Amino acid sequence: MNVHYLVSVIDDQSSSGTPDEMAAIDAFNERLQAEGHWVFAGGLAAPSAATVIDNRGGEALFTDGPFLESKEYLAGFWIITAPDLDVALKLAAEGSKACNRKVEVRPFL
Repeated sequence: MNVHYLVSVIDDQSSSGTPDEMAAIDAFNERLQAEGHWVFAGGLAAPSAATVIDNRGGEALFTDGPFLESKEYLAGFWIITAPDLDVALKLAAEGSKACNRKVEVRPFL
């Protein structure tokens, strides 16, 4: 039985991927699809485009900007399926190389 994993792309740059990085990401995505590991993927806008919503109290509070100020941020992600963590880590390492960024792997519960 396969498990779903979130592969988060961690960026410390303010610019999006170069044309070479984008081509490598496209090739990696095509391989994930061809091998049956693909579930979903996407890139995210810069943290400055974020809105934080806190509706734990009596009224929702909307705040512009990221939840945390950090030099690193979530720039995109893949949701993949793999038979085990070893395969997921191998795929994530290939994704890291393709996008030229650090990635974090976490299984879904």
